Amino acid sequence: MNGGFLVSKVKQLGDRIFEKILVNKGVDAFNGAQGRILYVLWNKDGIPIKFVSEKCGLAITSLTTMLERMEKQGLIRRVQADNDKRKTLLYLTKKARSLKEEFSSVSNQMEKIFYKGFSDKEITIFEEYLDRVRKNLEEGQQK
Repeated sequence: MNGGFLVSKVKQLGDRIFEKILVNKGVDAFNGAQGRILYVLWNKDGIPIKFVSEKCGLAITSLTTMLERMEKQGLIRRVQADNDKRKTLLYLTKKARSLKEEFSSVSNQMEKIFYKGFSDKEITIFEEYLDRVRKNLEEGQQK
């Protein structure tokens, strides 16, 4: 079985293609990794760094450096939580909110590439399998 290798290869190729599409569309306000962070925040704003870390699958140490860069770029704000000063919450800026259309356009193009030749039924089944793998990995991470 070589599922792990294939998943790794798919991620690597997907990241490269995503970056290429960003360049071709002239999107320079964020890169692919930052896009994943923005995606999480577009779905729920004002969340703890730990939540973003879990959703993106990034270590907090790696995420912290990326967040500093994104803050300097004017994409996010980091704010101490009122009820717990140890907790930092992440908020989108107006600039970041305005980039959602561009991200969606790139994501839609990626989906067309990713699912080329798949039927709707195959996509549903495939995504169910991927979700099972994700859950298995999350359980394994907690042990």
